[in-house]
Amino acid sequence: MGASVCGREKCAFRRKPYPPGIHGRGKRRRREVSEYARQLREKQIVRHSYGLSESQFRGYVTKALSGHGGDVIQKLIASLELRLDNVVYRIGFARARSVARQIVAHGHITVNGRRVFVPSYRTRPGHVIAIAAKSQGKGVFRDLEITLKKHQTLSWLSLVSEKREGTIMSLPKVEDMVRLYDIKSIIEYYSR
Repeated sequence: MGASVCGREKCAFRRKPYPPGIHGRGKRRRREVSEYARQLREKQIVRHSYGLSESQFRGYVTKALSGHGGDVIQKLIASLELRLDNVVYRIGFARARSVARQIVAHGHITVNGRRVFVPSYRTRPGHVIAIAAKSQGKGVFRDLEITLKKHQTLSWLSLVSEKREGTIMSLPKVEDMVRLYDIKSIIEYYSR
């Protein structure tokens, strides 16, 4: 609670210690937040950070819940993290997921040598994600060399910055995501 999801100082998800409105800075204290409100807030934070609509996010959670056996949290994290727009962002080809989504939609990214235009394309371990040869000199990728030198990739990805390509080595680690979000409360929210 209290962390900025947007990465900006002014953010819709930032909580103030007083109620909204003209009389909000008075001596009244905020009420205790219910369990439902906590779950809803966590769901909204994750949904917003991945840039998904409610129906898209509900589809990912429903698919994770309805699968045969296995860990539901692992399935949900894998389905969110292995989206092509998210992988492009995690590799470091884009500053934000929204920029990555646009880069993919404009056809600047290839998966295993084939151009992909769908941001929600599901990648798998072993896939090679690269910037298309014709797109290498575009304005979006002008300062990419500097950005990639500073960028720290996650353990389940590998990056070859000279070739401007990355490889998905394994499934995303649950431990990395559990530190950021409370995935269990999101699953409880949709299990109602």
